[in-house]
Amino acid sequence: MESSALPRLIARDYDGVPWYYEPPVYLPHRFILGTVGEKPLACIGINPSTARPGALDNTLKSVQRLALVNGFDSFLMFNVSPQRATDPNDMDAQPDPALAEENLVWLEAMLAQTRPVMWAAWGTLIEKRPYLPGMMRRMVAITQRYDIPWVTFGKRSKAGHPHHPLYLRKDETPQPFDVQAYLDEVFPGL
Repeated sequence: MESSALPRLIARDYDGVPWYYEPPVYLPHRFILGTVGEKPLACIGINPSTARPGALDNTLKSVQRLALVNGFDSFLMFNVSPQRATDPNDMDAQPDPALAEENLVWLEAMLAQTRPVMWAAWGTLIEKRPYLPGMMRRMVAITQRYDIPWVTFGKRSKAGHPHHPLYLRKDETPQPFDVQAYLDEVFPGL
């Protein structure tokens, strides 16, 4: 997609702090939530919860903490699926195709505007729906076009997945992560 056709992330003031929040109102989906900075860490999870600017859930508090203690000045939360669900078991059995495409457009907009380091942090939740690995592959292809580096924190789970932020120690540091090799190993043939 041409960068001129991409939407622009707009920093909006929430209680005196600039945030990226797309869409900028609470809806049953969310594309991006995060703080504004020059050196962002973009955490990639499976699906958003109810978190919003100034009202972070425990996952987002962990993301923010790990970003800041590891030298990043901001964090962004992005998800493989934009559908909000406090319990990933409540995600739709099939994705909304239009919403899935819009999610990819916002991913590309985020990469074009912020140039983050991507943090693989979905844990075993990627197994919750059969469509998630395919959606992840499409996201990885976009990050490869922008030559965006990937990292993960902690060792991979027994199933081979990068750890979810809630299950990391406070002193974890980022390690390079070959996300393409991970997808080929854990989800061959997709």
